[in-house]
This record gives sequence, C-alpha cells and structure tokens, in this order.
Amino acid sequence: MAKPRRSKMMSLKLPFLLTLFLALSQAQPHSDDPPPPPSSNVCVIGAGIGGSSVAHFLRKYSPSSTPSTKIRVFERNGRVGGRIATVTVAGETFEAGASILHPKNLHTVDYVKILKLKVKEPTASEDSLSLGIWDGNKFVFKTVSPLSSTVPLIDKLLKLPFVNTLVSFVNSALMFVRYGFSLFKMQNFVEIAVDKFVKYYEDPGSRPIFETVDEMLQWAGLYNLTTRTLRDELVDAGLSTSLINELVTVITRINYGQSVSMSGLGGVVSLAGSGGGLWSIEGGNWQMAAGLINQSDVALHLHEEIKSVADLGDYYELNSTKGNSYRCEVAVVATPLDELDIQFIPPISIPERKLQHTFTTFVRGLLNPAYFGLKAVTKIPDLVGTIEDPELPFSCIAVLKKHNEKESTYKLFSRQPMADTLLDSIFR
Repeated sequence: MAKPRRSKMMSLKLPFLLTLFLALSQAQPHSDDPPPPPSSNVCVIGAGIGGSSVAHFLRKYSPSSTPSTKIRVFERNGRVGGRIATVTVAGETFEAGASILHPKNLHTVDYVKILKLKVKEPTASEDSLSLGIWDGNKFVFKTVSPLSSTVPLIDKLLKLPFVNTLVSFVNSALMFVRYGFSLFKMQNFVEIAVDKFVKYYEDPGSRPIFETVDEMLQWAGLYNLTTRTLRDELVDAGLSTSLINELVTVITRINYGQSVSMSGLGGVVSLAGSGGGLWSIEGGNWQMAAGLINQSDVALHLHEEIKSVADLGDYYELNSTKGNSYRCEVAVVATPLDELDIQFIPPISIPERKLQHTFTTFVRGLLNPAYFGLKAVTKIPDLVGTIEDPELPFSCIAVLKKHNEKESTYKLFSRQPMADTLLDSIFR
C-alpha cells in the first residue's frame, strides 16, 4: 500500500510569557526635530494568547472618560495565536499546539462567551479511548479498547452511551487494581493546587497588585511548588512509586515532554490537563486570540518582528526588521524571549533558562503492530504513552481520527525530530 502521508512541525512546549509594563509619559518633540515615528499608548510584542489577552484587558479596563488607548500588536508570523495552532493533514484540520482547555480556566470560558465561539466537547467514544503504557519492549499496562464491529448495525449498538459507560467503568477498575488509593491521592493533590489557581480569577479589587511573579505565587500559596520537583511533591503526598513512574510520567511526557523531575508547579498544571471536563473550540482554539484582537480595536502588524526596544527616557522606541520605528508609552513583551533576539537599550539582565522543545509529527496511515510485538493493529491502544527512558524515540502516539480499517490520522510527540526510517518502522 502507499506510504503514509506525513506532516511535521515543531511547537514549543511550556513557553514562558514575560510581560513588562513600563509606563512613562509621552515625550514632546522639539519644533526643529524631524517628524516622530508613529505613536501609540501601548505596544504589544506577540499575538499569541498572552498578547491578545493583554490587548483585551487593556481595552476592557481603559477609563471611558479618557481618549481611546492606542494599541499596536506586532507578530513576526503571518497569523495570530502563537502556539495555539492547527495543521491540515490530507485536507483535514487538527489541533497542533494547545489542544485542550480546562473548565477552571475561567478567562477562556469568558472568551468563548464574549466571542460567541462554539465549544467542542469530547464525544463519549473519545472519552473512552484506550490507554497503553509502553516501556520500549512491552505494554506494562493497558486499558480496554472501545468495542466496535465491521457490521454496521452491531457497531451502532456498540456505540450506545451505556456501552461506553461500561467500558469506562471497566477501565477505572483496572486502574484501581494497579494503582490503588494513590489515584485518589493524586486527584486530591491536583484539586488543592487548582483551587489555589482559581484565586487569580477573583475580582481584581479583592487582591493586591503584585510587583514580582514570586509575590503573585506566594499570595496564592503556589510558590513552594516552584522550589521542588513534581516527584518530591507526589512522594510527600503519599503516591505510590508505580503510579509516579508510570501514569504520572506518561502524563507529564505527553503534556510537557518532561519527566517527574520537572518543576512541581508545571507538573501540577500538567496533571490538571489530564482530568475530566476538558474541552476545545470548534474550528480551532486559535480563534480566541484572533477574536480578542479583532474586538480590541488594535493596529495589528503581521510579518513584522521587533528587533530592538530602546528606553529613551520619556518613551520607548521599537524598531522592526522592516525598518520601521514606533513610539510607545508602554511596552509589553508577550513572547518567550528565549526564542528571540530582541536588543534592549540599555541592556537588561535575562536569566538563562533551559526550555524543553517538543516535536509534533502527524501521520496518516496505519501503525505497524510488529513494532509493538503484536499481531494485529486492533491490539494497539488508541493512546500509547511511554515511561521515562532516554532510549525511547517518542513520548506518545495518539489516534486523532479513524478514517477506516486501513487508515487513521496519528499525532506523535517526541523530544527530537522523528527520522523517516524510524517512522517507516513504526508505521506500515
């Protein structure tokens, strides 16, 4: 049969948002000076969900009694959304970046209402996808696959809600048999942390103004999670070694491409992203960023990268790769500086950080059961997660859509690019 069609892209996992609010009064040019560059009250560098949210809240909270705030948003790419992106594989569109949203992410819940977007909730069959934990040689744990049949009528009966509920119950029982009460301890650990995150959604008037990120985390009781690894936190919470090394590791590798040695704070966010009630937006999550920018009355500059930000005393001057200059009273950097080469004048100190990149590979074809030591592709779980082992070439393989018995679309995460020879062995 024909070789699977493949589409590769690289997306940055765990991008950090550095937001600098530097407010100074506007300088008045001398009468003999040349005409000043275009002026704005606020310039935002980056049109991802961070930059678009900044524009939204600036517009929302700008005093109505003052002239309208002028906002410019600069994006080096030709589209908004940042890592919230989609990819088209053989004419079908799939989420490529931030693909799920948490029900307690109240900002995104509000965005959907404001922008009148349509929520796409997982179907019953998607909720009951089978899971397998692969150690490189065998599946150390597998759940039951959703039932199906080649006979249309029988297959329709097997898709009834009560059947999926039964499959879900069986899988929960299998989980409990293997991991015991540690599952409930993990759930409690995550719920406590999420409740602390929710404090940030309280009315702005009920919380202090934070001068630093450390102050913000300490106020919510989350700071200590940044000083310890996720493994240390989970051991103290009483989780079993098998749960930490298997299920929790699978989750952190899927969501952030990292092991349980990652930051406790990032680890909690990763675990929260594996719970129930997760959702996405019909047509792509990137629509949130696009909608916020559209309704915030901003001047959007696509394909324009900012190469320098100069503090000129009474204002900031931004210079772009297009040779343009812009004056700003406030400059907001809403993009990961680790990935850019912006020159700050005078220089500022930016701590060096090691970021984990995740490579996303899309394949339309069919998995090779022999690679997993199996005789039939139907024996391969819908989601193949992996334990922490440097020899394993991928973090996970997930079925995005089953087209027919001979073809599906898969999404693979890996820490390094997937070579074609490797893909040829995993797929047939």
